[in-house]
Amino acid sequence: MIRSVLLIAAITALPAMAPAQTAAPAGERASAAVPAAAKLRLKSDLILARDIVSFGDLIAGLSPQDGALPAFRAPALGETGTIQVGRIVDAAVKQGILRDALELDSQGVAQVVVTRAARRITGLDVEAAVKSALLERFGFDGRAFALLLDGGAPSVVVEPELTGDLTALDLNYDARSRRVTGRLTMPGSAATRLKPVRVSGQLVETAEVVVPLRTIARGETLNAGDVTLERRPRDTQFNDALGETKAAIGKVAKRMLVAGSVLRSGDVQREEVVGRGEIVTIVYEARGVAISMRGRANEAGAIGDVISITNPQSKRVLQGTVTGPGRVNVSPQGGGLIAAAR
Repeated sequence: MIRSVLLIAAITALPAMAPAQTAAPAGERASAAVPAAAKLRLKSDLILARDIVSFGDLIAGLSPQDGALPAFRAPALGETGTIQVGRIVDAAVKQGILRDALELDSQGVAQVVVTRAARRITGLDVEAAVKSALLERFGFDGRAFALLLDGGAPSVVVEPELTGDLTALDLNYDARSRRVTGRLTMPGSAATRLKPVRVSGQLVETAEVVVPLRTIARGETLNAGDVTLERRPRDTQFNDALGETKAAIGKVAKRMLVAGSVLRSGDVQREEVVGRGEIVTIVYEARGVAISMRGRANEAGAIGDVISITNPQSKRVLQGTVTGPGRVNVSPQGGGLIAAAR
């Protein structure tokens, strides 16, 4: 958080920010502000949406009249600054709000931290504004493209009460190179009116890919809530990237999957229900005849996988389909099972 030094200004130096007021004698103003037995209390920190800090923002217990008096300039939008307690006391005494520092309970703090509230403009806000302007002015639908901004997303803050979208003051687009340049503004914002948001960047084609929403450990099964679809810049190295969440749901992670990383087909596998070397039940079914026997799996497999198994008695190697945990079905085309079972 960037801290800025507040510009300390006496009330008499701020005629444009508050109506001029004639200060009453110190004794009269202090007694009007709070009962003699009570003590005014200093606030240790505050968040403001205005560009002026009033005495009421700083000191609790003031009368409405005294509390509304402007005291200091607030930091710039989105920034934080401090006011030394001594400066606050001096300003309050000068305006007749306090007789001396003894009338103020500073709660042991040496300074008051003041933060200026702001709405921060993100890279997504900038990208949405550029794409909207491209469609409106050039008829270019950029939904399948990502905007890679030169130098990254700009750092922009606007007044916190503004909830609208950025709009383009001007925008240039080169269809051949897909480069864009221009200036953006936030309607109603003095900040962007004085200093528009300058953008330049490149539009790149994107594709939908599956990404984990959290870090997934090796061997963990992925659920529907673990993955989502995101658009990422198309890249040849992502040719094997998963493009549908159903291709990941129910699968097992073959390695640790980091949140936000692009999932490739080799990152997940179907859950193995038969392990290599495991003793399994071999089932042969044909023409109403069902024969079962024990065998050893020569390889691991998930449901639906065709694996080789060995009959430990005859030593024959068969091919069967995994149908469940520890269960392999062999069709008549598997070869040799009936003879081996007899």
